[in-house]
Amino acid sequence: MSNPTPSIAANADPAELARFSALAARWWDPQGPQGPLHALNPARLAYVAGHCPLAGAKVLDVGCGGGLLSEAMAGEGAEVLGIDLAADLVDVARLHLLERRQAGERLQLDYRVQAVEALALESPAAFDLVTCMELLEHVPDPPSMLEACAALLKPGGRLVISTINRTPAAFVLAIVGAEYLTGLIERGTHDWRRFIKPSELAAGLRRAGLELRQIDGLHYDPLRRRARVGRGTAVNYLCVAQKPA
Repeated sequence: MSNPTPSIAANADPAELARFSALAARWWDPQGPQGPLHALNPARLAYVAGHCPLAGAKVLDVGCGGGLLSEAMAGEGAEVLGIDLAADLVDVARLHLLERRQAGERLQLDYRVQAVEALALESPAAFDLVTCMELLEHVPDPPSMLEACAALLKPGGRLVISTINRTPAAFVLAIVGAEYLTGLIERGTHDWRRFIKPSELAAGLRRAGLELRQIDGLHYDPLRRRARVGRGTAVNYLCVAQKPA
C-alpha cells in the first residue's frame, strides 16, 4: 500500500497527477503509452552515469514515476530513493521492484509518496546525486523544486535534469507531432507555456546555489525508437549542476 498523500501543500498540478496515474498499469510496457520514455531511459542512464559514478552513490530520483530510471540506477550499484506524488505510480514501481527481488536481484532501492520539498526539510544534504527527469515542465513552481533539490545535495553533489525548451520547434515536435499527429504520447501531456528555456533554468539553478556544469540536447528518433545525447537543445535537453564543495 502506498504512503498517505503528504499533508503539506504539494508542488503539483492535480490534473497532471491524474493524467500520469492513468498510465500506471502500462508503465513498464515498452510498446505502451510510455514507449518513448523506455527509449529515452538508456540515454538518460548513460548521461547520469557519465557525470556521477553510480556504484555506491546515494541517489534521489525526483518524480520517479513507475521507476524506470530508479531501477536502472540501482542496477548500476547506487542506493536509490525514488519519490513521486502519484501514489498509483509508486505502487507500480514497488510491484516491479518486488518482482525483481523475487527473481533474486538485490537492488538497494526504495520508494515513497513524498514531495521533494518535504524531503528537503527531513533529510538535507543527504544525497550524492539527485535526478529530476521530465518533471519541471509539469509542476506549478519549478524554482521551489530546484531549491529543494539543491538542499538535498551533499556539498559537491550533482543534480541532473531533463526538460523541454520553450521554442517553436518544441511546440511542433513535442506537442503537435508527438501528441496530435503520431499519438506517441497522450494529448494534453504538455503545455508549451510551461516549457523552460536553458537560460531560465540556468538562472534558477544559480538562485538555488548551484553551479551549471553542462547542457546537452536529448534527441529521440521515433522511427528507430532510440534516443541519443548530442548537440542542439531546441527541444529536449539535459543539464548537470553541482553544489559547491
